[in-house]
Amino acid sequence: MGEKILFVCTGNIDRSPTAEEMFKGKPGFSVKSAGTSPEAPNKISAELINWADKIFAMEEEHKREIIRIVPEAVQKTIVLGIPDVFKRNQPELKRLIQERLKGYSKLT
Repeated sequence: MGEKILFVCTGNIDRSPTAEEMFKGKPGFSVKSAGTSPEAPNKISAELINWADKIFAMEEEHKREIIRIVPEAVQKTIVLGIPDVFKRNQPELKRLIQERLKGYSKLT
């Protein structure tokens, strides 16, 4: 099955789906994305949090929401520090995701 990675942002429209698309299909990984907003197409849940081996939250507020739902997830949640100023698949967003993941995962 490989390592299960979850990317989380607010709306699950731009940042986390971009990261998911970048790494989906990479051998040895299962990748999903979710949002913390009630309107997110794929809303963060205890089931998704528990599914993941590693969670990459775009901002600190996302990590707080993940830990509010599943406190034990603090150990596997990393904040990438990518602000909500990018559009989906924007080259600068992709570059930032790649850069911030270095050292945290075998994805890069």
